[in-house]
Parts: sequence; C-alpha cells; structure tokens
Amino acid sequence: MMKPRDVNTIEQAKRIVEERGLTHVKVGIFDTDGVMRGKYMSKEKFFSALDHGFGFCDVVLGWDSKDQLYDNVSYTGWHTGYPDAPVRIVPDTCRDLPLEEDMLLFIAEFCEQAADLCPRNLLHRIVQRAEAMGFDPFAALEYEFFVFKETPHSARDKGFKNLEPLSPDWFGYSVLRNSVHSDLYQQILDMSEQMDFPIEGIHTETGPGVIEAAIAVDQAANAADKAALFKTFMKVLAQRNGLMATFMAKWSNDYPGQSGHIHISLKHRDGSGSAFYDPSQPHGMSEIQRHFLAGQQRLMPEFLSLIAPTINSYSRLVPGFWAPTDATWGVENRTTALRIIPGSEKTQRIEYRLGSADGNPYLAMAAALASGLYGIQNEWEPEPMVEGNAYEQQHPGHLHLPSTLWDAAQRLKNSKAARELFGDAFVDHFAASREWEEREFRKHVTDWEMARYFEII
Repeated sequence: MMKPRDVNTIEQAKRIVEERGLTHVKVGIFDTDGVMRGKYMSKEKFFSALDHGFGFCDVVLGWDSKDQLYDNVSYTGWHTGYPDAPVRIVPDTCRDLPLEEDMLLFIAEFCEQAADLCPRNLLHRIVQRAEAMGFDPFAALEYEFFVFKETPHSARDKGFKNLEPLSPDWFGYSVLRNSVHSDLYQQILDMSEQMDFPIEGIHTETGPGVIEAAIAVDQAANAADKAALFKTFMKVLAQRNGLMATFMAKWSNDYPGQSGHIHISLKHRDGSGSAFYDPSQPHGMSEIQRHFLAGQQRLMPEFLSLIAPTINSYSRLVPGFWAPTDATWGVENRTTALRIIPGSEKTQRIEYRLGSADGNPYLAMAAALASGLYGIQNEWEPEPMVEGNAYEQQHPGHLHLPSTLWDAAQRLKNSKAARELFGDAFVDHFAASREWEEREFRKHVTDWEMARYFEII
C-alpha cells in the first residue's frame, strides 16, 4: 500500500485513492488570510481535476475571514460576477486525515491570472527567486496558541467574554500541566506525525492555557504548508475534544500576545553547505547572512502588513510583551525583531521574531525570505546591533514599525521593493484587502469606547 507522503505524481495520487477504495477525497486551498477553504470531491471528479485542473469560485480571493465581500478590489467582485478561477491539485501534498479514518487531503492552488494573488503561489515564486540566486531556503515556524474549555457555540453565547482557559494562571514550561493534559498533547503529537508536520518541541507558555509548538525544519515551501496545516488542524483537533484553540495575536490585554516566529536559513545549491555560516567572522555571520539580515531589517516596515495582517496584530506590537516595535536586530536577543542565532554549519540562522500567530504562513514566509534576498541582491549592510533591552533604547526613525494596519497597508502599497518582488497585482489586491479590514473595524464601537465616553464625555 502506498503511503500519502510517497505520492509525487498524478498517477500515484490516483493509485492511492484506488488502493484505499475511497469514493471521495478532501481538497483544500488557502485564501488570503491563510484560512483553508475546500470540499469533498468524488473520485471521478478528483481524477479529472488531477488531469485537467478544476474551477474554484474566485470569491475566496475576494472576501474576508468572515465571508464579507471586498468592495475595493479589481480582480474579482460583483463587477465580474465571481466566476470560477482555474485551480490545480498538488499531488505531493497528499496527507492522511487521521481524524477521518482513511480519508486523504490534498492542497490545491490557483493558476493563471489568479496565481498572482494566491498566497501559496506567491511563496513558490519567491523560492524560485532564491534558487535562481543559487540558494535553497530552509525554515521552521513556531506558534503560540491559547486553548479554552469552550465550543464555538459557548464562546458566542458568552460574547467572547469570561472564557475559561484549559488551565489557570501563569505556568510556562510546566511539566505539571503537560502531564495532567498528556492525552491532549499526545493527540497533537500523533496528528502532527501522521499529517507530516512533525513537532520538534511543545510546551506550556506563560499564560493560562497557552501552548507553544515548534514545527520541525524543512525547505521553505514545505515549511509553510506544514505551518498552514498545523494551524488548521490544531483547531479541528481542539474542537473535536470539546475545546477551542485560538491563534489571535492578542485575545486579552492581561496576557502576552501570541507569536508566529520564523527560523530561516540559506544553503548553497551547489552542495557547499550553509550560506549563513562563516566561522572566521564575528558571531559566525557570513557576508551573505549579513546582507540577508539587512534586507529583512530595512524592508520590515514596508512588509509589516504581510507579517501582522489583522487589526488585532497591532495590539500585540507594544513594548514589554516580547513583541518588537522597531526593526532591530541582535545576537541571541529576544527583545529585538531579528535574532541572530549563532551556531554551526547546521544551526546558524535568523529568527524573524516579528511574526504574529494570526499571520498567513505563506505570506509571512514570503516577506521574511524575499526581503532577505533583496538585501543580498543589493549588498545592503545592517544597522548597528542592539545590545541589552531594545525596548529601552532609542532607534532611528526609519526603523520604526507602522502602528496600525492602515499605515502598514500604505507602506506596502508604496513599496518599490514589494512591487518588484511580489508584483503589482498582488500588492494592490492585498493592500486593498487590509484597507477593507481597517474600514470594517471602524464600523464598530468597542467596549473601551463605551466605558471611556458613554457617561463622561
């Protein structure tokens, strides 16, 4: 019997479906916000789609995470009638769905004109740029997420207030907590192995019911697939256990925000090893790593909306809560936006600490990788290294990060580098989608406004 992760071709995809005697297969595609949209397809339709592609309503590129339709984009909308866009199934993404017996899952991606806007396709274009420059990019993502003793119904009934976390109080790296809840942890570990997003480490973080999981390193394109699948099916697993997992950047002002850090490195395609490691240089940083770091630093303010894509993302980016507020870098310094991790030929890397848990893994990875490649291309040099607490130091104005989603969208829209790296079609569409998100937010009155103004003003 063929194993799902041995599938590489269309014929092998058909074979494994036949071997399992499946009448239907699950197919999913990730939208602009990193939400997996999909359907069950009959075997006959699935086989035809493998050979010829199929059509998927392009509304998933024209609505937000609440299925509300953008009114400010040109690619799709009422003016186009929301037609089907061409989509291809990617055979080598085949996965077991352990929560559904013998069911199989395949990832799909948009083609032709829609490919310009497709997050997965965008990342693959950036990876191809790296390969053309002689590099193979490797990456690993790690996520913090809170788990609650709630269901989608109970959370809404409570108005998302007074939610009960899986465990109380602050207790990071707790053996007590992960032993008491070992059944849940084991389910997470088992699922991650069976679906091929293996977890290198998992532990409680500081805060009630918060868990951090580090996904094992892989080539950058594969790493993004694994991260996107982890976020999706961690939520599925939680709900099947009568729980809820959230990847919001910050669900409460009483607790730290939730990050989605990216560890990234380059290897030479010619087999000569790490492009980041040079033992003769300070901190083992090669010239290539220095330029890569400089690109990430200089373009971080322009690419922020790709890394922090929601209104809520900016509630996390405040001083003192382990989230950077300026495009700074340091060596083994967790107060900076970019952390150099010195090591060896195998371990020398950069941790892109800006990322929020709510980010789309494909877009966050594309931003972190593309900016670094642009730094290499232009032979940029980084600003001086930060030592000590970055929050307590003054930094040049050009290192300040936008403080709202609207401002971040404007920086992206006006970024020459973004248009060169990602294309005009994507930049215009994504920036418009973030402007929409900010306008949707401004339609609502918050609890803070009511408590501050209702009686007194």
